[in-house]
Formats: sequence, structure tokens, C-alpha cells
Amino acid sequence: MSWMSEHWLAAVLLVAYTGVLFHHAHIGRRASHTLTDYYVGGRRLGGVAVGMSFFATFASTNSYIGHAGKGYDYGAPWMLMAVFIVLFTYLSWVMVAPRLRRFTAHWDALTLPDYLESRFGAGNRRLRTLAALVILFSSLLYLVAIFKGAGNLFEQFLRIDYGAAVWLTLLIVMLYTSIGGFVSVVRTDVLQGGLMVLGSVTIFGFVFTAAGGGEALPALMRAPDTQHLFTLDAGIPLIVLLGIALSGSLKLLVDPRQVSRFYALKDERSVRTGIWVAVVGIALIQLCLFPVGMFARLLLDGVADTDMIIPTLVNDSSIFPVWVADFLIIAMLAAAMSSMDSVLLVAATVFYKDVVETLHPAAHPLGWTRAGVVGISALAAVVALEPPGGIVEITIFSGSLYAVCFLPAILLGLHWRRGTATGVMASMATGMVVLVAWMLFGPRGMVHEVFPALAVSIVVYVACALARDPVIRQWPGTRATENPDGC
Repeated sequence: MSWMSEHWLAAVLLVAYTGVLFHHAHIGRRASHTLTDYYVGGRRLGGVAVGMSFFATFASTNSYIGHAGKGYDYGAPWMLMAVFIVLFTYLSWVMVAPRLRRFTAHWDALTLPDYLESRFGAGNRRLRTLAALVILFSSLLYLVAIFKGAGNLFEQFLRIDYGAAVWLTLLIVMLYTSIGGFVSVVRTDVLQGGLMVLGSVTIFGFVFTAAGGGEALPALMRAPDTQHLFTLDAGIPLIVLLGIALSGSLKLLVDPRQVSRFYALKDERSVRTGIWVAVVGIALIQLCLFPVGMFARLLLDGVADTDMIIPTLVNDSSIFPVWVADFLIIAMLAAAMSSMDSVLLVAATVFYKDVVETLHPAAHPLGWTRAGVVGISALAAVVALEPPGGIVEITIFSGSLYAVCFLPAILLGLHWRRGTATGVMASMATGMVVLVAWMLFGPRGMVHEVFPALAVSIVVYVACALARDPVIRQWPGTRATENPDGC
């Protein structure tokens, strides 16, 4: 039986899905007359659309393939990661969204480095450049992880070479993202978010049933080789697991692809609506996917690469009927695309706005930004052909880097009137040094590197903020404020 005759539904859904993506790209192109339109949708989007875009952007193949598979090794304690993600989604919308939306609109900031320069000292190109380089490097890492997940998925399902699967993914996402910009990305995220929620519930339901239904957990708890999955130090020390959970969820407060959604909200009412859309959506996805790897213990033996658990299960007709598997492939494709397009757009906008434009403004900024989408995505695809690690490991390091570099500047910078450009740069530099040094030489088996790195980053930021007398500067929503101009 040929692949097409067996999976005709997947082919039809893929064609229809791709058609919708390019339809949204066309709408986005027509709506993108200025950089503000292309970068942040003209700051006129509602809470439902942005809320769905927020959770769809976060829940990529790292959730469907990476995090879902890790439950196989880490057992029940791995659910802490899901709880942290839901909690920090809520905190992001409460602590970051309202002020960041207002501040970026006040200073007409379109990117995170653009905002940091406006907040901590206009004209400080060193801060802007350093922030841009961190974002470009972290975005590249994250894209590599997503390409790996999509490549594994298509390799198993379409029965094509891994490299061909990576290039197929690249072609689709590169085209519609470069054409339509932020409006296209958010419109597709609404569709993708709905598919992802339905897909995650479907995966959990079928795997749970195949594993034995209500008897699945008692069976795992009784079996000698799986009893340890229900201890606090199941597959990894609890303190290390807490560090992984923290570094994987803290980025919800500071990751440019997440917080850039707040730039586009049109008013405070949209913020209040978006909170609950984002929290409910992310909770459904994470709480359904994270236990799947644990139940896979009853279905698969001798798993060497946990990133292959979900693709293997979905491809098993004894667990998922062909028509369900066909739908899930499209849902997981949506998961990959929803994060990939956002990361690409953030990286490309930073590439032009905070690198190219600071050196020499171009005559056609949208053209440069679109070229950035193409170039960055192609580079990530090349690296993904020989990825440096597993999906979870790559995304966790990317999240840790964002946390230690940007959490003090964003969270304290929004709620504390002190802060300096030099202090931000110093906190970023020391945080990165400690993060890498702890990874290479520190006791990672006892304390995850995000804890010491983040602590040092915060202490340096606060010390620099207190070391200099403040100067008076305009503060959004008030008459004036204190804002030091250096450390």
C-alpha cells in the first residue's frame, strides 16, 4: 500500500493547512505598510488572538516531542515542569504584560533591545548590541531544537530522510513568515493554537487508553522497573529537576518571542482577556502532554532517544488509528510552525533593527528584515542536520540564557525606577559567565546552573542601580521618575 493511499487524509489536511498559512501571509503582507505593522501588528490586536498566540508560540515540538518524551526518564516529578509553565504564564501576563505594553508604546520600541536602550539610556548602542547578540544566538539554538523535532516527526511519519524533512519544514515556515510578518504569525497562531489543544488532548486520551486506562498508574507503581518513577528523585535529583523547571519556565517572563506579543496589545482590557486565554490554553497542552512519556513505559521498551517516543507512538496503528495519526501529524506540525515563525520573526527584526540599522539604516528595511528571516532559518536548518543535543537540553539552555540576561532588566526595570545601562550589561555578562562556568565545572548534579547564574545577575544589577545617584527622566504613565544613566 502506498503512503498516499494510506495517509490521504494527512495529505489533504497538509495541503489545506499550508493554503491557510499562505492566505494569512497574504493578509499580513497587505496589512504591513510600516515597520510597526510588520514587527508588532500596528499595536492594535485583541486579547483573544494574542493570548492564543502566546501559548501557541511557547508550546512547540519541545512540548509535543521533547517534554512529553522526558516523562519516560523522569517519571511523575516531571509534572513539576508543567506546573511551573502554567504558573509563569500567569505571572508573565500579570507582572510583565501591562507595563511592557505601555512602556514600549510610549517609547515606540519595536524590539527588546530597542526597549532596553529606551529604558536604560537613550543612545547606548553597546547595551543594544549585546542584547541583540544574545537574542540572535538563543534564537538560533531554539530553531535548531524545533527543526530537530519536526525532522524526527516527518522522518517517522512520511518515511523520508531526516535531512529532507528538515528542509521541507524550512521551506514552509520561511516563506509565510517572511511574507506576512507579525499579523500573519498571530493569525496562524490562532489556528495552530486550536489544533494544538485538540491534538494534546487526543494524544493523552489514546496513549492513556492503550496503556491500560485507569489501571495504568497502579501498574507502573507496582512494576519493579518503574516503581522509582514515583519517587522525588526518580530519574534525576529533585534540586536539579527544579532548576530545569525554573529555567524552562522563567523564559515566559523574558523570552523575546513571548513578550513581543505584549507590544501588540491594543489596550488594558486586551491584557485582562489575554491572561485567561493564555493560561487555560497552556494548561490544557502541558498537563496532557507531560505524563505521556511515563505511560509510554507500558508501551515501549528500551528507549534510547526520548525525542523519538511520540513519533514512534503516533506511527503505531495499534495505538492511533490512521485517521487520528494523520490529524496529529498536522497538529504537531502546527506546534513546530507556531514557535518557529515567532522565533524567526524576532530574530530577523532584531537583526535589522538592532544590528543593521544601528550601523547604517537601509533604504528598504522590510526587505532587509525578510532577508533576515530567510538567512537565519537556513542557518538553523544547516545546524539541525547535526544537532548539538536533544530538544529539551537545547531549549533549556536557551531559556537559561534568556533568564540570566534579561530577567533583572525586564522584571526589575518595569517595577523599580532605578536601573542603569552599565548595570544591565554587567548583569548580562556576569550571568552568562557563571552559567557557562557552572555547566563546565560546577556541581550540576547538586545545583542546576540557572540558580547561581541568576542570583549573580540580579545582585550585579541591583548593586549597579544603587551605586549611582539617579537622574530625573520621563516615565510612562507618570510625570517623572528616577533613572540612573550609568553605574
